[in-house]
Amino acid sequence: MATETAERREWTVTGMDCAACTTKVVRAVERLPGVSDVKVALMTERLSLDLVPNSTAPEAIEGAVRKLGFGIAPKGQQALRKKSFVLPDAGPAAKAEDGAGEDPDLIAPARDAAPALQDKVWHRTAKGRLVILTGALLASAWLIELLTSAEAGYWAFLAACLIGVAPVGKRAFEALRMGQPFTIEGLMTIAAGGALLIGAAEEAALVVFLFAVGEVLEGVAAGKARQGIRALADLVPKTALLEVAGQARAVPADSLQIGQTVLVRPGDRVPADGDITEGTSGVDESPVTGESVPATRTVGDAVFAGSINTEAALRVRVTREPSDNTIARIIRLVEEAEEARAPTEPFIDRFSRIYMPAIVALSALVIVVPPLAVGHDWTTWIYRGLALLLIGCPCALVISVPASIASALSAGAKRGLLMKGGAVIEAAAKVRHVAFDKTGTLTRGAPVVTDMIPAPGVDEAELLAIAAGVETGSSHPLALAILRRAAAAAVQVPAARDARALAGRGVEAVVEGALAWVASPSHAAEVGGIDEAALPRATALEDKGKTVVAVHRERRPLGLIALRDEPRGDAAAAVRQLAAMGVGATMLTGDNARTAGAIAGDLGIGFRAGMMPEDKLAAIREMNGKSHVMMIGDGINDAPALKEARIGIAMGSGTDVALETADGAILRNRVTDVPALIRLARATMGNIRQNVALALGLKAVFLVTTIFGITGLWIAILADTGATVLVTLNALRLLALDPTREA
Repeated sequence: MATETAERREWTVTGMDCAACTTKVVRAVERLPGVSDVKVALMTERLSLDLVPNSTAPEAIEGAVRKLGFGIAPKGQQALRKKSFVLPDAGPAAKAEDGAGEDPDLIAPARDAAPALQDKVWHRTAKGRLVILTGALLASAWLIELLTSAEAGYWAFLAACLIGVAPVGKRAFEALRMGQPFTIEGLMTIAAGGALLIGAAEEAALVVFLFAVGEVLEGVAAGKARQGIRALADLVPKTALLEVAGQARAVPADSLQIGQTVLVRPGDRVPADGDITEGTSGVDESPVTGESVPATRTVGDAVFAGSINTEAALRVRVTREPSDNTIARIIRLVEEAEEARAPTEPFIDRFSRIYMPAIVALSALVIVVPPLAVGHDWTTWIYRGLALLLIGCPCALVISVPASIASALSAGAKRGLLMKGGAVIEAAAKVRHVAFDKTGTLTRGAPVVTDMIPAPGVDEAELLAIAAGVETGSSHPLALAILRRAAAAAVQVPAARDARALAGRGVEAVVEGALAWVASPSHAAEVGGIDEAALPRATALEDKGKTVVAVHRERRPLGLIALRDEPRGDAAAAVRQLAAMGVGATMLTGDNARTAGAIAGDLGIGFRAGMMPEDKLAAIREMNGKSHVMMIGDGINDAPALKEARIGIAMGSGTDVALETADGAILRNRVTDVPALIRLARATMGNIRQNVALALGLKAVFLVTTIFGITGLWIAILADTGATVLVTLNALRLLALDPTREA
C-alpha cells in the first residue's frame, strides 16, 4: 500500500566507472526504509527511485551514496521559471528569473553551472589525485631503497601502501557496513593487507598504484561512452532571439513558451521545435534525423530544435516547450532505454553474484589446503590466494553488456535510429522477417501525377489548367497532387466557383463560365466525358496501380490524368538489402490487390492486400508463429500491429508517435534505415559476445596461472582492471560504426 503513495525522485550520480559501481549504489539505497524500484543508469549517471513521503529523507539517500565515494546532486534542485530538460551531465542551471535584456554572452549555459557534476580532466579527479600520490610515494620508496638500504626501503614501501590504500579501505568499510562484503575495494584492501603481513610491501605498494591507475582508465573510458549523449544535448543553443513588438532580444532558450516567435538567422541553430511563419531557407536537420542533405523549408513547415538554418532568416513560432523538444525527447528516450535492460544482463548479474563469493571461497581453499594437506609453504600459498582475490572481481563481465548497449543507442541516435533499450536491440538482432505498411512507409504517403493524356485537340497545359481549376480549394490528396503539378508547370489556373463533390464520382465546378468535371472514368463514360479509345488506356494505367481521373466539360472529353502514391526512392534497395541479410519482407496494405500488386512488383516484395487494421494484426500473429517479425509502420493506423510484432518500428521525423508508440523509430523516413537498424542490432550483439568472451577468457587464464604461481599480485590487478578497460574500449568501437553502409 505504501508504494501507491511513493514519489519518483531523481539524482545525478558521478564517479561511476563500471557496472559494479551501479550495483553498489543500488544495494546501498534499496535497503533504506520507504525506497523501492531503484534504477541506476551508468552512462547517463542517473539514479531514480520511488520514495514514500516521511520515510527516508532525501539527504539520507545522498549520504549513503557519498559514503561509497560517489558524487550526487538532486536533478534540477533549483527550480527554473520554466521547467527544462536537465542534461545527463548537468546540475542546477544558473538561470535569470526574467529574460528581458540579457546579453547573450552573459547567459551561462546549463553545463557551466555545475562543474562538480562534469567529467573533469583525469588528474583533477579524486581518483586521478590518488594515482599521482601513490605514484609519487612508490617512486620515493624506490629512491630511498636505492640510496639507503633494503630495510629503509621496506618501511618506505609500507608507508606508500598504507597511504595509498587508506581511501580504498574507507570505501570498502562503508560498503561492508551496507551489507556489501564482496566489492573490488574490499578485495583490494584484503590483498594489500595480506601482502604486507607476508612481507611483500614493495609488491603491495605497486598493486595499490596499479589499482588506482586502472580506476582512472575505467573512468576515462566511461566518460568517452557518455560523450555521444552529451553531444546531442549540446546541439540545442542556450540562447534565442525572441521577437516582441517587432524587436528581437536575446533570452535563455529554455525560457521560451509555446506561441512565441523567434528569429533564426542564417548559420544559427533553431532554439525550439516550431513552425515557420516567415521565410524560406535550407535547413540542415542532420543533428536530429541524421539526414546530411539540407532540406528546403518554408512557411507552414515544421523545424526541430538543434537543426541549422543555412541560407536566409526565418521566423519560427514555438510549438513545444523546451523540455519537450525533439532532441530532449531523444535524450530522454536514450536514458530510459538504458534502464530497459537486455535479457542477457539479468543472467550476467545473477552469475556475478555467485561467481564472486565462489572466487573468495576458492581463494581461501588455495591459502589453506596446500599447507595443511601436503605441508607447503604458507607464505607462497597466501600470496597466490591473495592474487586470486584480485582476479575475482567481475567488473569486466558485468559491464560487458551495458557498455555495448549504451554505445549502440548513442551510435543509432546520431543516425536517426532509435531503439528503446537492450531488450529491443536483442530482439532486432534476431529478426528474420519484416512486415511493411505501404502508405507512408514504403511509399511517400502523397500521390503524384504520373501521366497526362490529353484528348485530341487539347494540349497538356489546358488539361492541367481545367483540372486544377476544378480542384482549387480542395484538400483531397488527389486534388493536392494536381494542384502541385500545375504549380510546378507554372500553369495559369483559371478562376472557379460553385465547386461541389459528387459522392463516389468526382468533383464539379464552374470554370471560365462553364461546368467542368474531374471524375472517375466509369462516371465520365456514362455522361460522354471520355472517348471510347481512352477507356483501354485508363484500364491499363489502373493495372499499374495508378488512380485515373477523367477531365471533361459537358459532352467534351479533355483527357486523362493518372496519379500514384510512388514508392520511396530507396524502398527497392531496402528490400534487396534485407534479402542479402537473410531477412524476408512482406507488404501489408488496405489497397486493392491490383494497386498493391503493382507496387509490390516494382519493389520485389510479397504482399497482402485489402487489409483492415484487425487483418494486419492477425497477419502479424501468424508471422510471429513462424519467425521473429519486425513491423514497420506510421505508428498511428498500424499501432495494433506494431505492438503485436516482436519489435515494432515507427517511421517519422521526430513525431510523438515515432518516438513514443513503438519499440523504436526511424527518424529519416528512409526505408534503407530498416536494414541499417538490424545491422546495428546484430553488430551490438556480436560486440556483447566478444566482451563476454574477453572478460571470462582473461579471468580463466589468470586464475590458472595464478594458482600455479606463474603470475603474481601486480599481474592480477592488471588482469582485472585491464579486462574492464578492454571491454569498455571494445564497446566504444560501436560509436564509430555506420550501420547504413552495406557490409
